[in-house]
Amino acid sequence: MNAMKKLRIGTRGSPLALAQAHQTRALLARAHAVSEDAIEIVPIRTTGDMIQDRALAQAGGKGLFTKELDAALIDGRIDIAVHSSKDLPTVLPPELDIAGYLPREDVRDVLISNVAARIADLPQGARVGTASLRRGAMVRRLRPDVEIGLLRGNVETRLRKIAEGEFDATLLALAGLKRLGLAHRATAILETDDFLPAVGQGAIAITARRDDGDVHRWLAPILDRPTGLALTAERAFLRVLDGSCRTPIAGLARVEGARLRFAGLILRVDGSEAYEVAEEGAAEQAETLGEMAGRVLLARAPADILA
Repeated sequence: MNAMKKLRIGTRGSPLALAQAHQTRALLARAHAVSEDAIEIVPIRTTGDMIQDRALAQAGGKGLFTKELDAALIDGRIDIAVHSSKDLPTVLPPELDIAGYLPREDVRDVLISNVAARIADLPQGARVGTASLRRGAMVRRLRPDVEIGLLRGNVETRLRKIAEGEFDATLLALAGLKRLGLAHRATAILETDDFLPAVGQGAIAITARRDDGDVHRWLAPILDRPTGLALTAERAFLRVLDGSCRTPIAGLARVEGARLRFAGLILRVDGSEAYEVAEEGAAEQAETLGEMAGRVLLARAPADILA
């Protein structure tokens, strides 16, 4: 890697995405005893960042946050791309692969509200803002009376709209708040037993050109194997379900020593039905465990939930 020119990290331009890119740069600089200035951060505006007036499900789904970064990698304008794992589609362009993941941050969601300390305490008919079908469905599952409205934008924008009273509450990933130094803004942390996170939540993924061995070797010291195994199971689960942004799906794998425990969930958008699955086995069998969980739900749930 010493022969390489300055390593270029591609990222979305939001404050959270930039924080994740800076974290990656700092880890690489420390691992290789080089100056952070030897690693360039290249912000790239994605289609998903430009669309703010409708849910992503109506605009084309997950690839909206990745396709411009994918193109920059394929064209050689950047050497790696840093992503929130939950934004990555289950299938990447053939030229690219996921080189690995940084150690996973807290996977839980949080409630942000000025009017209630818990979801159960929200006023009757409260307005909850979110762009996530999963979060909306899981709130409705607990509180069928609430009204779900579209709330897009970066973390700071969503926090501001709650502070201004545009909505009674919203839900955000605790990992993102922590990376932005905003964890204190959480009203309540939602435990995973009650509120299962999105597949990949809390994990930073790094993609690279599949045939770029130098880059893969340079990344190796900062990548976290347990996170990689957990995400392998979660992404296999999602791939079997072929879930789109139109389907509320949750999934979480935890690696403890040589064992992996997986929990998955699919819901109707209105929260009126939910189907759960749990699998456990050897962590080395992560992909198989995730696929098994997906097949169980395919057999158990009505086909129209995954339409």
